[in-house]
Amino acid sequence: MTATASRCGPPAAALRLWALLVFTVALLGTVLSGTAAAHSTLTGSDPEDGAVVATAPGRVTLTFSEKVAMGDDSIRVLEPSGKRADVGELQDLCSGSVVQYGVDLRSGLPDGTYTVAWQAVSADSHPISGAFTFSIGAPSETTVALPAQKAGGGPVGALYDAGRYASYAGFIVLVGGTAFLLVCWPGGAAVRPVQRLVAYGWVTLTAATLALLMLRSPYTGSGELGDALDLGGLRAVLDTKTGAALTSRLLLLGAAALFLAVLFGAYARRGDGAGGGQAERKDLSFGLAVGGMVLAAGLAGTWALSEHPSTGRQPGVAMPVDVLHMLAVAGWLGGLATLLVALHRGSDGEGAIGPAAVRRYSQVAFGSVVVLVATGLYQSWRQVGSWTALTGTAYGQLLLVKAGLIGVLLAVAWASRRWTGLLTETVPASSHEKREAVKKGTRQDAGEAALEEDPMEGPDAGPRDVGNEDPLRAAQLARQRAAVATARRRRIRDADPARAGLRRSVLTEAAVAVLVLAVTTALTATEPGRTQEQADQARAASSTAVPDRPVDVKLPYDTGGPDGRGTVRLALDPGRSGGNTLQVFVAGPDDKPRDVPELKVSFTLDAQEIGPLPVALEPTGTGQWKARSAQLPMPGEWRIRVTVRTSDIDQTTIDKNVKIG
Repeated sequence: MTATASRCGPPAAALRLWALLVFTVALLGTVLSGTAAAHSTLTGSDPEDGAVVATAPGRVTLTFSEKVAMGDDSIRVLEPSGKRADVGELQDLCSGSVVQYGVDLRSGLPDGTYTVAWQAVSADSHPISGAFTFSIGAPSETTVALPAQKAGGGPVGALYDAGRYASYAGFIVLVGGTAFLLVCWPGGAAVRPVQRLVAYGWVTLTAATLALLMLRSPYTGSGELGDALDLGGLRAVLDTKTGAALTSRLLLLGAAALFLAVLFGAYARRGDGAGGGQAERKDLSFGLAVGGMVLAAGLAGTWALSEHPSTGRQPGVAMPVDVLHMLAVAGWLGGLATLLVALHRGSDGEGAIGPAAVRRYSQVAFGSVVVLVATGLYQSWRQVGSWTALTGTAYGQLLLVKAGLIGVLLAVAWASRRWTGLLTETVPASSHEKREAVKKGTRQDAGEAALEEDPMEGPDAGPRDVGNEDPLRAAQLARQRAAVATARRRRIRDADPARAGLRRSVLTEAAVAVLVLAVTTALTATEPGRTQEQADQARAASSTAVPDRPVDVKLPYDTGGPDGRGTVRLALDPGRSGGNTLQVFVAGPDDKPRDVPELKVSFTLDAQEIGPLPVALEPTGTGQWKARSAQLPMPGEWRIRVTVRTSDIDQTTIDKNVKIG
């Protein structure tokens, strides 16, 4: 065990640390997101779930809380026998802030229970799906089984979630590690374990991005893992916003590979140069700093442009704020992972991190936390919006957990800053230990030095016979030398109490950071509190709505011109949220039907700032107009506004509030 540990050395320890970090983030993120919902929800339908209608509706409509992407086969209406009842062409009925889609039904449908199955992709890239039933005439037996698995679930969903969390972790280590080297510890660019850590971040992010690109089609569609190799599905993904973001990320990662080659090559080789070498290193530092900032912002932007910041409230502000938030997380936690690997190396030999580098990272981490808190507060307000949503929704509760963990993390970071202050006042452990070893001249140190120089010599090695060297004896001495070297490195590393204390503090900080990252990634797959609360209110209003009853309104009008008086009668059937049939009758002063040059009708729900929603009217006879489908997305006090024009210059607008169930 000792010999194996010695052969692995610090690089293997860094690899194990990084593997544990990625595994823990993926595991905890998957567990925490298991009960999460997507960011867009179905807020209403016409007919409603479980409704029994007397006659077959002409159309089935679905209303969502946010924008979604749907295709012609996204809404399927099935007869009791399992036969398709819809014509298959999706109708886009969106108007203003109302997100609504529908499909027309075939004529002559028989009575019975019908199943509506739907699937969509929300604007922040998460797939959503569902199913419900309604009946025509009376409920009946049906051969249609409701889908047991929702979109984005199953093995494909688990793999996609793991890829998403791995991509976050890879981004943090890649960006935070390179920033740590350029800003805090330039000499670390030549340290092999640190190089490997940053390279692991690049490999993890690249592999995760490729996996997400391949899994995107089955993730939002069939849910079958074999469809990941379908080139047709891959081409369709490339035409979407998410596909474009993932492709852009891969291109940026290609440029990042060249960036790392320069950082770990030319830049690292000029670390100890003098004169012209220092000038070249300064130029390289400037170029790498500018290029690194562009690449880091571009990589962070691929998330902001394709996920939730790109939709909802204030996307023009939310997207750059999200980029700053991700960069701050990377600067803090990615730098923390790099510092942990650097401290694990100890302080013996060249390439050990010094107090100045630790002090610079402490300053960078403080600035990152300030940016993180500021951007996090804005994002919290944008996604939650109210105290009730903060405590009464899954998103708000996760946000409270994250805030508590960040509080713990800041407390541990404060302890790390104290150890950093002590570290700057102590003598480097390597010089101190070496001086003590020379002064004491103990048999142990002498034996260790001899064993390190020659595995066949030492105080107990005995005479050496090169010609008849025993292989077993040689292997035994090699293991002994490795064990002694490992023990000595650990003793020297732990000889500095400030450095040992800082290492323990940073390790604790990293452990808490893993939990923070897990909760953060879970939040990306959870419906925002503001959206969930609005959807719950809409569903509650729908469930407590008054019974359906036709709305019949008669409004007098006067345009001011000759024969400008009369009445407008509006009949809205069935007079509830969803699809309605609207008939309009216009009469003149003599109460006889009258044609007018122009007639407009719109609906506005002032309480929810919805509308005005114009209604397309078609003339059906003298003084008569009809709208086949007047869509009202939710119940409430609606204002009906009617504009009547009786001549080229004579026109008036009248309105009236009516209760829609």
